[in-house]
Amino acid sequence: MKHKVLKKQHSSKMCFVCGEKNDFGLRAKFFETDNNELVALINPSVQHQGYPGRMHGGIAATILDEVIARSICIGKEEQLWGVTLELKTRFRKPVPLGQELKVVGRVTSEGSRSFEGTGEILLQNGEIAVSAEGKYIKLNADKIANDEFVKNEWFITESPDDPTEIEIPD
Repeated sequence: MKHKVLKKQHSSKMCFVCGEKNDFGLRAKFFETDNNELVALINPSVQHQGYPGRMHGGIAATILDEVIARSICIGKEEQLWGVTLELKTRFRKPVPLGQELKVVGRVTSEGSRSFEGTGEILLQNGEIAVSAEGKYIKLNADKIANDEFVKNEWFITESPDDPTEIEIPD
């Protein structure tokens, strides 16, 4: 089903997951959709390889952790960050390299100081390759990063290639 993109989330310079200047990172782009899910678009390359032609399992867990943690920001103006307390992953299928993949995350329950969420790495045919569930503490960005980072290294770069809709299989 196609979902409208409501907002693009921040990136940074050097984060392994979203860093636009990190030559070895995933350079993920994060989009909030109209169904309260966060979708990361990634294109893993050989530097993300575990076994030949497959993304390393630790990197699969990393992108799932990030998309679930960021899902707490959906629909909010403040810069909340999820700090991982627990992450459980389930590997179902190999994650191929060299093709765009969608990573979907959502909040499943939220308290005043913490939240829980789930996520999946979807193959191009819509099958779930890896799934995860996690628990997180909610913290404002200024509790984790200094003002210099928030002002100069935490930004949104709009691109004409950014999607206005994203297809997410049911």
